[in-house]
Amino acid sequence: MAGSHTVNLPNAITLGRIFLVPLLVVVLMTNPKEFALWGVPKEIVGAVIFAVASLTDWLDGYLARRRKQVTGLGQWMDPLADKLLVTAAFVSLAYLELAPAWMVTVIIGREFFVTVLRSIAHARGLAMPASPLGKVKMVAQVAAILILILDQGHLPALNYMGQLALWIATLSALVSAVDYSRRINVIMTARPAPEAVAEPETPAEATPKEARSRISA
Repeated sequence: MAGSHTVNLPNAITLGRIFLVPLLVVVLMTNPKEFALWGVPKEIVGAVIFAVASLTDWLDGYLARRRKQVTGLGQWMDPLADKLLVTAAFVSLAYLELAPAWMVTVIIGREFFVTVLRSIAHARGLAMPASPLGKVKMVAQVAAILILILDQGHLPALNYMGQLALWIATLSALVSAVDYSRRINVIMTARPAPEAVAEPETPAEATPKEARSRISA
């Protein structure tokens, strides 16, 4: 990868996602009576910020592959930006008592646990691609955060959907953490296949002319 530390367009989008994290926290933690943005409720503003930030998670990866601008800097920043965004959103929701603290702890703990496992695997030259359960967890937690930010406990039906998505995210986080543990145990204890021993080359049969010269010699 040429220019592995270049701040190109995909990397700039990832940086933008990181800068949206404190803005999201400020909006969510501000008292609704003190929040005024052209008359738009803070729930809508917070949901829009989180939705845009989540969209950039797909956009930067798509552009990096499309424009062939995959860099080491981008591969390092992208998961960091995702974890900062999810952690900030969940901690804010837990503080506002919109999400159970123990669920938030499980989800965030899983994120750091898997990060450690991937770092260990990467240090040993091993790859740990995202599992299907991890993708289910990501979709469920994005849905849960969006719904809980929008609802703020006002609509029972919407709150029920948000809690359901949060349960799915929590359960899939636990199961995927166990799955990652099993996978790294398998790939780190697997022994490389023994190399095939090359058979000695058999000399080619001598031609009649060579045979005669050997005999005469």
